[in-house]
Amino acid sequence: MNIGLVLSGGGARGAAHIGVIKALEEHGIFPTHISGVSAGAIVGALYAAGVSWSEILTFFKTIPLFHTKRFARNKPGFLNSENFYDDLKTYFPKDNFEDLKKPLFIPAANIVDGTSKIFSKGQLIKPIIASASFPGVFTPTEINGKYYVDGGTLNNFPVEPLKKECDIIIGVYVNPLKAVTIKDLKHSFSVVERAYKIKVAAESMNKFPDCDLVICPQELVSFGTFGMSNVDAIFNLGYTSTLAALKENKMLFMSK
Repeated sequence: MNIGLVLSGGGARGAAHIGVIKALEEHGIFPTHISGVSAGAIVGALYAAGVSWSEILTFFKTIPLFHTKRFARNKPGFLNSENFYDDLKTYFPKDNFEDLKKPLFIPAANIVDGTSKIFSKGQLIKPIIASASFPGVFTPTEINGKYYVDGGTLNNFPVEPLKKECDIIIGVYVNPLKAVTIKDLKHSFSVVERAYKIKVAAESMNKFPDCDLVICPQELVSFGTFGMSNVDAIFNLGYTSTLAALKENKMLFMSK
């Protein structure tokens, strides 16, 4: 039986994906196909390479995502995305999708022509970096002469590649929409940011019916996109939310 796992973007909240994997494995559920974007691309790629959930958690805690040495110079972004290549090379020495143990699909957004591309073969590390390159924070990533940023810009819940491949699809969405009041939207930037978040959430939630099981820890609204100091708490939310979801859907994996 083919089991698909969709891992959304969400920055630091992506640590919840690792808790999901731990809970699934404890219940004897081992996804065979992975589709991940942004933070979900990082977790998904490591998982597809055979890295254990505990090692992925260590990766999240130790890679200096916002170290000052990573700041870009004379480039359109605060952080130079190319500097993360060596961190990932350790885990993907052959730098190729074909070397993974599970099929993997990674969306990234072409920042020039506005199209979304799903990478699933050829070089691996650059698509991972591109998919996780939050616009304006990380510099765009060049792949075969084209420039890509965060795949979540156009597809933050990439279920599409799994629909024909899998008997069961588990979706994990770690970007829940926070409740706000009009008083919270004091600046033009906050209004623009809110509109963007509403758009991304709506597009993602419209695809939830394509999944047999969706895990969406609402408590993640308490954590920011770039707060790397709460990795353990976020990981635990992913874990406990998955345990609860599996308890409510006991028959799902028995009936297929």
